[in-house]
Amino acid sequence: MKFILLTFESSRETWSEAAFALYTKKIGALVSFERQVFKSPSKDRKEAEEKKRVEAEVLLQKLLPADFVILCDEIGKTLTSRAFATKVQDVMSSGKKRCVFVVGGAFGVSEGVKARADYTLQLSSMTMNHLVAQTVLLEQIFRSMTIWKGIPYHND
Repeated sequence: MKFILLTFESSRETWSEAAFALYTKKIGALVSFERQVFKSPSKDRKEAEEKKRVEAEVLLQKLLPADFVILCDEIGKTLTSRAFATKVQDVMSSGKKRCVFVVGGAFGVSEGVKARADYTLQLSSMTMNHLVAQTVLLEQIFRSMTIWKGIPYHND
């Protein structure tokens, strides 16, 4: 199975680039992994719906019909790290070839992207910027892989 993270960026931060590189390497040592980043359209708050529409077009074009899509969204299911690891293991044993994680842009995702998601995950009950959300998600993907493979990392 291949894991893919689809996301948007409007700016880069040194700390986040370092975190993304670190976790991409760690995850990639355990499972096939790719992070695909798309340029977020330049729109202001008044054009949030238009921005989500444009981003949705990009996301939906990248998804294959057979993909299992996990959307990170404020309105999703909360899981412990161990429960997330179980969810990931279930997806891995489902016969699907790709598990695609989606972190939307600054204004979230469109209803079309929400409808396409097979599972919606809430990373926190707090709102966080998409760079932080990606970092949290990547760490949890890595953690789930260590739980699955029995690698000492997670402490209950």
